[in-house]
Amino acid sequence: MASLPPRTPSPAATAVAAGGAPRPAVAFLGLGALGTPMAANLQGAGFPLTVHNRNRQREEALSDLGARRAATPLQAASGAALLCLCLSDDDAVRAVLLEGPDAASGGLAAGSLVIDFSTIAPATSDELAARLAEQGVAYLDAPVTGGTEGARAGALSVLVGGSERDLERARPLLEVVGARISHFGPVGAGQRAKAVNQVLVAGSYGAVAEALALGKRFGLPMERVCEALMDGAAGSWALRNRSANMLNGRFPLGFRLALHHKDLQIALEAAAAAGLELPLSARVAAIEAELMAAGHGDEDVSALARWFSPQPEL
Repeated sequence: MASLPPRTPSPAATAVAAGGAPRPAVAFLGLGALGTPMAANLQGAGFPLTVHNRNRQREEALSDLGARRAATPLQAASGAALLCLCLSDDDAVRAVLLEGPDAASGGLAAGSLVIDFSTIAPATSDELAARLAEQGVAYLDAPVTGGTEGARAGALSVLVGGSERDLERARPLLEVVGARISHFGPVGAGQRAKAVNQVLVAGSYGAVAEALALGKRFGLPMERVCEALMDGAAGSWALRNRSANMLNGRFPLGFRLALHHKDLQIALEAAAAAGLELPLSARVAAIEAELMAAGHGDEDVSALARWFSPQPEL
């Protein structure tokens, strides 16, 4: 499907949703496992939506829902009041937002707002905010947690860093993609909160994988053991929602192991800069690196259970 020409209205351009509330024009860049359902929810909520993805085929599902396609990040951002990013890492965010003649920042007018759902280093968020401020564009770091299930349901937790004023501008959009919006302070604070989250994910998933391996070695009926433990002190989201997959050796994607490994490295580096050692997280990161080398990086984080398998291929 051919891309449409760039939209020409100013960032103040709005449409009216079914409920009568004005909706600002939104551009969404990054249509991966999280970005696609997030963008679909925005389209369904009545936001005038333009999408772009490096793999252009991923735009088609959103186009079928009524979103406009753009050939470049620059075209997508032109005329948007709100620019959403949901990209894989620091380099991808810099490239799409700032680098080259087709960078999205070239299409942003003064007064627009960038909402960065990507998980990147806090220092990178600081850098991006400073660069955008030079052209009068505001920035929120707003990494999310909740996996693909939460993205589809519009029930993500959104961890926000930035000014209160910019958060209030973004809130109608954030309330479509998230069930909980939490503000932790200035730019970078959202990414620091996400680092805490990824450390917790590492510990909880790793503990479930290790505990299941122990129970299986004991010869226990582990489905019944998990059921018995879910509501006790050992209960966790990972135990309730991922133990069955771990026991069955199936790891349907909720959040990619390789992306969690990237996020965990961010947390480890930030902790080191703060003078703190995270030995449990460091061990999980090492296990993830082994699993990635064995070809399991695109599986769900629950594939940590593979490390405990007696099979030599992990």
